[in-house]
Amino acid sequence: MKNLSPHLQNKLNLLEQWFSKREGSIVAFSGGIDSTLVLFLARKFQGKNNAIGVISNSESLKSKDFELAKDFCKSFDINLEIIKTLELKDERYNQNPANRCYFCKEHLFHDLQSIKDKFHEFDVLSGTNYDDLGDYRPGLQAAAKYKVLSPMVDCNLTKEELRQIAKHFNLPNWDKPASPCLSSRIPYNHQITREKLQQVEDAENILNDYGFKDVRVRHYGSFGQIEVKKDELQQLLLVEDEVIRKMRNIGFNELKIDKEGLVSGKLNRVLKNK
Repeated sequence: MKNLSPHLQNKLNLLEQWFSKREGSIVAFSGGIDSTLVLFLARKFQGKNNAIGVISNSESLKSKDFELAKDFCKSFDINLEIIKTLELKDERYNQNPANRCYFCKEHLFHDLQSIKDKFHEFDVLSGTNYDDLGDYRPGLQAAAKYKVLSPMVDCNLTKEELRQIAKHFNLPNWDKPASPCLSSRIPYNHQITREKLQQVEDAENILNDYGFKDVRVRHYGSFGQIEVKKDELQQLLLVEDEVIRKMRNIGFNELKIDKEGLVSGKLNRVLKNK
């Protein structure tokens, strides 16, 4: 384990002070690197019995991400609670308005209260980092409504800084590409269904099997749009016919490769244009 730079060590010290002032934590855990580090540090600084991870095994979470999250907690001896949120049954969510994320997080933080009832003195935490404040994230409003705390924001941790701290502690997913919920692959005002989410997950698994780690398959109803990193486009074109054939077998009638390459949050452009 290499020593952190003075700058990152100072950030880690701030985080230790932040956690040490609180009784315990209930961490909204998704398996992504942000909430993973928050949960790990809660366990490290507050102790096993005072750090609870809570993950929702919902349709919008990839199965492999759910399994990785469980494996992480087992490996690091962390208490994990599994709940089942039902946001897909909520028309405010499944009609996919621009503030869909608000309703998703509202379900999550509301259902977390069942855990909060068992640990009254513990704070509910999210993995929101300082960079997230500059992005369009309606879920932050739901977090504010339920008084969810964000240690990474309070200590001004950026995404890159938290990745480096996670690397320092040898967390297995420190460099894992961002894996936002599957619903984010469906354009706003296109209805979200369990079938669409499964098709997206299966299609992205196909790309993963071909060695593409950071991918998106956008579901436009009548067709799917494939995104890989710009510098991997030529590699994708070499196996294009095989990939498209396999994706058609899981339900996509037509597929297009996005020649711009992968751009996180691409579907939010319509909001900016408005």
